Amino acid sequence: MSGALLPREFFDRPVQEVAPALLGHRITHRAPGGDVTARITEVEAYAGPLDPASHAYRGRTPRNAVMFGPPGFAYVYFTYGMHFCMNLVCGPDGLSSAVLLRAGEIIAGEEAARARRPRSTVRDLARGPARLCQALGVAREQNGLDVCSAGGPLTVHVGEPADPALIRCGPRTGVNGAKEVPWRFWIDGDPSVSPYRAHVPRQRRNPVR
Repeated sequence: MSGALLPREFFDRPVQEVAPALLGHRITHRAPGGDVTARITEVEAYAGPLDPASHAYRGRTPRNAVMFGPPGFAYVYFTYGMHFCMNLVCGPDGLSSAVLLRAGEIIAGEEAARARRPRSTVRDLARGPARLCQALGVAREQNGLDVCSAGGPLTVHVGEPADPALIRCGPRTGVNGAKEVPWRFWIDGDPSVSPYRAHVPRQRRNPVR
């Protein structure tokens, strides 16, 4: 599925503006095993050094270095020792803000997405940030890719923007710092949107005596 790319200028804005504006646009990954396109239905905004929930809150590290680069690049990270999640870098170079892609509707390449997630229902193919990465075939190798580059393997395309009347916002899912900040945005009523889950601190197991 082709179409005009979102220009870099789209991402070169405050992250709180970019996040809801991404809803309804499309992300495509051309990958071994098949190309897949998802319509973005749920996102979260993270505001770099101003945001205790951001990976960049305490400064630059080898892991988050992409966040400090120009807007319009993918920041992919590994979490819980088992999943990848994908963000799109926003704002001026050096600001380190990004939008986490939380969910999407697969609109092209469903067969390839199903091969990557064989036990999933249609609704759950890309319902959640890890599932979205799995369905698209996104992993560590896609970290740092330019999503505004024509002909690139990972690109974000102009779709039909979400109806403003259907855009909702609320607390971000599963974060500890700044957990009440309403920077999660989603399309109301879309079945691909993931359920809200508050952060639950991990309990340490009592040592065996």
